[in-house]
Amino acid sequence: MLIGICGGICAGKRSVQDYLINEHDFKPLVLRRTASTPSVEKSASDVHVPGTEDDDPSALFFPTVDALVEWVTKNWEGDYVTTCIYDEHIVEILSRRPFFVLVHVEAPISVRWQRFKDRCAKAALTPPTLEQFVLRNDQHLYDPSTGLANLASRAQIMLLNNTTSISSLRTSLQTLNLTDPSRMRPTWDHYFMTLASLAARRSNCMRRQVGCVLVREKRVMSTGYNGTPRHITNCNEGGCPRCNTGGGGGTSLATCLCIHAEENALLEAGRERIGEGAVLYCNTCPCLTCSIKIVQVGITEVVYNQTYYMDAEAANLFIQAGVLLRQFSPPKEGLVNLQDGQWVPPPVLPNGQA
Repeated sequence: MLIGICGGICAGKRSVQDYLINEHDFKPLVLRRTASTPSVEKSASDVHVPGTEDDDPSALFFPTVDALVEWVTKNWEGDYVTTCIYDEHIVEILSRRPFFVLVHVEAPISVRWQRFKDRCAKAALTPPTLEQFVLRNDQHLYDPSTGLANLASRAQIMLLNNTTSISSLRTSLQTLNLTDPSRMRPTWDHYFMTLASLAARRSNCMRRQVGCVLVREKRVMSTGYNGTPRHITNCNEGGCPRCNTGGGGGTSLATCLCIHAEENALLEAGRERIGEGAVLYCNTCPCLTCSIKIVQVGITEVVYNQTYYMDAEAANLFIQAGVLLRQFSPPKEGLVNLQDGQWVPPPVLPNGQA
C-alpha cells in the first residue's frame, strides 16, 4: 500500500504520516522537489521555514515520480507513505497503480497560520501576517499549473484536522482504519454494496433512494432501484401521490405506486435464474413485504447497509426461513472531522424517510 497525503501547509500531513510510520510501520518516501519553494512556506522575510520533514533519516529519496512508482511497484508487498504531492500530475502518475490511496488533510486557515507561526518561532524567523499567509495560501493552492485545489475532490478520504493534540489526532485516526486493504481493492461485500448504492442513484422515488443487487457465485444476476412501474409517470414527476404528499414513514403504504428496489431486482432475475446460494445486497434493510418475496424465491443471504424501521420484523422472518441477514458498512470515506469523530459521507444518497 502507498498512501499519498495532500493538503495545505500545516494542515497536519506530517502528523498523519508519522502516525502511519509509528503505528503501522509504513516507510516514508520523499520525492525531491524540482520547483522553487512556494512562498507559503517562507517567513515574512522570504526565508524557507524548515519543517520536521526536512530531516528524516528513515526516508527513501527519489528524483522523479516515475522512479518512485517503479520502486514501489517492485516492492509492492511493503507499506509506504509520502507527503510529496506537489501537483496534480504526481497524483495522475500514482493513481495508475492499484496500491495507491490518496488522503487529503485540511484545517481552518486560522489554525494553520497559528501552526506556521509556531514553526517560524522554532526557527527564530518572523512569521508572515495572517493576510500575507492567506494570500500566499491562495496563490499556492489555486495556481493553475499545479492543480492542488483539485486534489480534495480526488481523495478517497478527507480529514478535517482541527485537533489540538497529537494524541487526540492518533486516537481519531485509529477509528478510521486508514490501512484497510479494501481501500485499495474493495472486498466482494464492498464491491456489491457500492453497486447497490450506484443503482440507487437511478431511483425516482421522492421518499428514499434504494438500490439492490442480486448475486450468485459472485456474479451479478440483476440490479434494481425503487420507483414507479413501467409506463407510469416517474414518482419525482408526480406519478405516486403517496410519495409526493406529507406523512411519516410507513403511512399509507397501500396507496404507494412505487416498486421497491428488491422487487425490481427479483422481477428482473426471475425465480428460475435465482436458484440456490443467491445473495441479495441492498443499501437499506428490506421491508417486511420485500422480505416475504425474498424468502419465497429462495434467497440464501441478505446483506444491507442502512437500517429501516421494519428491521426487527424482517429479521424475525428471515430467522424463521433460515435466511442469513447481516449488516455491512464499508470503510469510511468522504469528509471526516478528526476533532469530534463526526463523519460526513460522500454525497451519494439522500436520507429521506420512506
